[in-house]
Amino acid sequence: MEDNISKKVPEIPDNITEKIPAKFINSRVIVFDPIHASYLYIKKKFFGSPLGINKPRLEYFSKPSELSLIEAYYLLNTEIITIFDVKEKRFLSSEEFYEIAKKIHHKFEDKYVIYKDLREKGFVPRPGLKFGADFVVYKKGPGLEHSSFIVHVRPQDSKITAIDMVRAGRLATSVRKKFVIANPLTLSYYFFEWFKP
Repeated sequence: MEDNISKKVPEIPDNITEKIPAKFINSRVIVFDPIHASYLYIKKKFFGSPLGINKPRLEYFSKPSELSLIEAYYLLNTEIITIFDVKEKRFLSSEEFYEIAKKIHHKFEDKYVIYKDLREKGFVPRPGLKFGADFVVYKKGPGLEHSSFIVHVRPQDSKITAIDMVRAGRLATSVRKKFVIANPLTLSYYFFEWFKP
């Protein structure tokens, strides 16, 4: 006998007033509750990546979500989440999590400064590894548009070779994005455009 009772999809609240619980497990930050994971992604402007879903749609997903260390620190700092360290069996303060993240994530401090600045300017920065960059940046968000920029975070005293610039610029051009170098010390953004003479 066929069961015609359809499963009711939970509704994602427009606002959650209590802090959302996340767990720090083996250098990863996971939001296990799918309602909370969906809320962070859909209602709070694309935080996290649902586990096992390649291109999430803007609707409830029944999976946990992984936050990048940069996203997790931003949300912890803005008091949207708590982070429970499963190994240590205790909640982490913002300062403690920052120190842990610096040890795990290369250039964490510099990347965070740029991430926070972009978020505060209303952009949606997402991890840019598949484009060979630190971030891909959206004006509205993934699934709503293609990202406009790929951003490389470079400290003021860092050097970039002509070959590195050409390589990054060609990659950006091939995926129809602008190539941006971001300086975390001065919060400056340098845009490069390639064109055929």
